[in-house]
Amino acid sequence: MPDAALRPASALVGICRAGSGIVVVAVLVYGYSLRIAAGDNNLFDYFGYFTNQTSLLASAILIVTGVLAIRGGRISPTLTLLRGMATSYLLVVAVIYNLLVPGTGSAPPWMSALLHVLFPFLVACDWLFLGDRAPLPWGRLWLLLPYPVLWLITVLIRGVTDGWVPYGFLLPERGLASLAVHIVGLLAAIVAAGALVWAASRLRGIAFVQGPGPQQE
Repeated sequence: MPDAALRPASALVGICRAGSGIVVVAVLVYGYSLRIAAGDNNLFDYFGYFTNQTSLLASAILIVTGVLAIRGGRISPTLTLLRGMATSYLLVVAVIYNLLVPGTGSAPPWMSALLHVLFPFLVACDWLFLGDRAPLPWGRLWLLLPYPVLWLITVLIRGVTDGWVPYGFLLPERGLASLAVHIVGLLAAIVAAGALVWAASRLRGIAFVQGPGPQQE
């Protein structure tokens, strides 16, 4: 599958992407300020949530790709891969939150709705309908797994040491069988979401412009 440097055809795409990323970063900062006001300033706990981590990652990628679009720059294959990975993670965030743990957490309802519904939806639409992305090689689908595996290991270590976990289904007292089922289910959901994102990368979409220069297999 060829790799190519691509760029959006319209600076408006870049403005929307960068603006969305900045708004979500601001929301995450606001959420942390609420934690500080409540007497909990542990940044490690706040960003121990998969939602917060992946939202920050997706926001950073949107800002970078947005700035490149505004400046007429190229979207590299590596940046496209990271964008596809972030999109996959946010799809899982949306599905798990809305199906398994709706309405939980201490964040204001509007903030939860933005991070778990609206933002994943916008990122998914951006990936599906805008074609400034090269098809993602299926051989790189496995790259989705190292990050969530590392996150899970960190969470489980914390669960058995200081008792903190971001989500109830990862509590050690639920037993090894329950943990194994949820961990395998989470990783399988990530791979399934990734397969959809990888497949969607083969759709042409709109605002597609291919950069010049040689392509590599």
